[in-house]
Amino acid sequence: MGKFIIDHWRDGIEILVLAACIYQIYRAFRATRAAQILVGLGAILVVLTLLSTVFRFEVIQWIITRGTAVLALALIVIFQPELRNALARLGSNRLFSFSSKRRLAFMERFADAVIILSKRRVGALFAIQRDVSLQEHLDSGVVLDAQFSQELAMAIFHPKAPLHDGGMILADDRVAGAACVFPVTEREMADRSTGLRHRAAIGLTERTDAVAVVVSEETGAISICENGILMRNLTEKQFRDRIAEIFFSGQSPNETVTAEPQSSEQLDSQATVAAGGNRHLVSD
Repeated sequence: MGKFIIDHWRDGIEILVLAACIYQIYRAFRATRAAQILVGLGAILVVLTLLSTVFRFEVIQWIITRGTAVLALALIVIFQPELRNALARLGSNRLFSFSSKRRLAFMERFADAVIILSKRRVGALFAIQRDVSLQEHLDSGVVLDAQFSQELAMAIFHPKAPLHDGGMILADDRVAGAACVFPVTEREMADRSTGLRHRAAIGLTERTDAVAVVVSEETGAISICENGILMRNLTEKQFRDRIAEIFFSGQSPNETVTAEPQSSEQLDSQATVAAGGNRHLVSD
């Protein structure tokens, strides 16, 4: 037994490395349209291979053999968004570029502003930039470069404001821009009541390491999205605790969470987003 371990310990490490890589690929691609395409192509390839082996179809066997390289290139094109996102995350050190004191002060102002928006049922969509640049999405909106404040957030997301229709990008402790367009996730959603604003938050965080915060215009419910994982209907305490956990502990959620129903004093935290709600990126 000891000799076997000595002779094959490298094989064990290799298996562990391959298993870890396969698991990370599974996590990156699961529940995406690209994964469905991959399953379809894999099923077709397996069927053709079995047919060519059993019935000795030489032409099909030749096509499969010669088409492997072309298929590999096609998969790179199909999975291009997922591959770009994975590489961006790999090269990210996930650290803020400003001091902990400034970060704490900004997070307190930001949390207060979100809670006020929630109480007044003003729909809002925020994206907090981390290491992966959001310049591509900033170019789709209006550049501001302003100090963040509750009053500014209320003014921008007011339903009659010219910049309310879009998301706000926060870089460091400043407002980089508003009225920005975020990509909507292509993932199949189990909850059909998930509106476009929440789908935009999921889509952005699937492609970048940003953290998105959504305030529902219909119920005032607060949601946080990170790494494509949405936490919905958070109470004030849950929201503050989750923000602190993300930006000061470096921890990430490992599953989708829906907050437990709360009392009526905590504005509509008990209500799930109504079916067909949030059909627009921001308030009408």
